[in-house]
Amino acid sequence: METWNNIYSLFNPVTFSLFGISVRWYGIMYAMALFSALFLAQYIVKKTPYPIKEELLNSYFIWAEIGVILGARIGYIIFYDPFSFYYLTHPWEIFNPFDRNGNFIGISGMSYHGGVIGFLIASFWFVKVKKVNFWLFADLAGLSIPLAYTFGRIGNFLNQELVGRETTSPLGIYVDGVLRHPSQLYEAFLEGICVFIVLFLYRKKARFVGEIGILYVVLYSLARFVAEFFREPDSQIGFIAFNWLTQGQLLSLIIGVLCLCFLFKKAKSG
Repeated sequence: METWNNIYSLFNPVTFSLFGISVRWYGIMYAMALFSALFLAQYIVKKTPYPIKEELLNSYFIWAEIGVILGARIGYIIFYDPFSFYYLTHPWEIFNPFDRNGNFIGISGMSYHGGVIGFLIASFWFVKVKKVNFWLFADLAGLSIPLAYTFGRIGNFLNQELVGRETTSPLGIYVDGVLRHPSQLYEAFLEGICVFIVLFLYRKKARFVGEIGILYVVLYSLARFVAEFFREPDSQIGFIAFNWLTQGQLLSLIIGVLCLCFLFKKAKSG
């Protein structure tokens, strides 16, 4: 296990450099997440009698991805960035991939919960313009996003970010001399693979259009709430209550409970 414990000292998060720009494993994994989500959605549309045409799906994917990126970045600034007020007077810096010295550093800092909000706004706008059923796309997203999300968390692990809490477990990874849980991989398993398996097996038992989409958010919120117990709280925020509740857990709790209530209400109404 010694090699595993010290894997960060043996692994370079930068895959290669091109024209002075470093291409990181995180970026590659993020691209894989996008393509895998689109692939799964297209597979479902093509191989099952799903009432969405492929051309409409491809158009929707562009809208949804723009919403996710905008929401995730802006959400991070609102929920987690200690310099959020700075962006009120410097909004052009939100998506600036260069530092003040002109060095390319990429865009870091994304919030999943912000991404969900951006995704919903883009989706509602899309279905209004195209005059289609929102819940058909919600179900499709619920089936195609979880497994893709796994790649994103693996990307966090390879990028050596969102590290776990201190541990004595043999599964721990040394980060700056401190043994920590590989919480990114825990999240990849819980929030990605487990949620995907549950939804994939449940899909044929869905009682109404939209149930899979709502259930996905509920299951993700539960998985994220559990995974946060192994993840080091953001240094600029720390614990926000009871010496254990994190910002991620609070957001997951709020969104999860709201969606669970909505799920029961929609199931009751038929």
